[in-house]
Amino acid sequence: MIPTEQIIAQTQQWISEVVIGCNLCPFAAKEFKRGAIHYQIERPARPEDGVRAFLLECQRLDDHPTIDTTLLIFPDAYQRFRDYLDLVERVQDALEAGDYEGIYQVASFHPQYRFAGAPKSDPANYTNRSVYPMLHLLREEAIERALAHYPDPEGIAIRNVAFTREKGLAYMKMLRDACL
Repeated sequence: MIPTEQIIAQTQQWISEVVIGCNLCPFAAKEFKRGAIHYQIERPARPEDGVRAFLLECQRLDDHPTIDTTLLIFPDAYQRFRDYLDLVERVQDALEAGDYEGIYQVASFHPQYRFAGAPKSDPANYTNRSVYPMLHLLREEAIERALAHYPDPEGIAIRNVAFTREKGLAYMKMLRDACL
């Protein structure tokens, strides 16, 4: 079992080297530098425990308004991408059922992430390929504040796809894998 401190360090390296280093998220550097990201490691015994952990993180965000973003990391669970997608679907349902829709948003990251319809070998999948399965919880109001000062938010995904495809599969894989 990988120690919690190592998981957090590897995740921070992935954020620094891949997410910020490749400018995949132009808003990540500010939050990362000011230490505003909460890292929560969960080792669920049952699939439904992941949803419970998600709801506890929503509660943490409710109770701590200074935390804008949380990475809920599952180093030992949801290794199969299909199982992870099931978790994401259940989390989205819980977001709605818990009256958190419009308050929090969830972004998904997984070591085997694959966009619908994309081939496994598409380097663009690395925009969401992380070192561990994780859910990224963000405050909607923080997203709105960040987007209000960004000239082309719609162009972020297009630029990321172009960047990763230009760099190629081997480069993107090497960059992410170097964080482990």
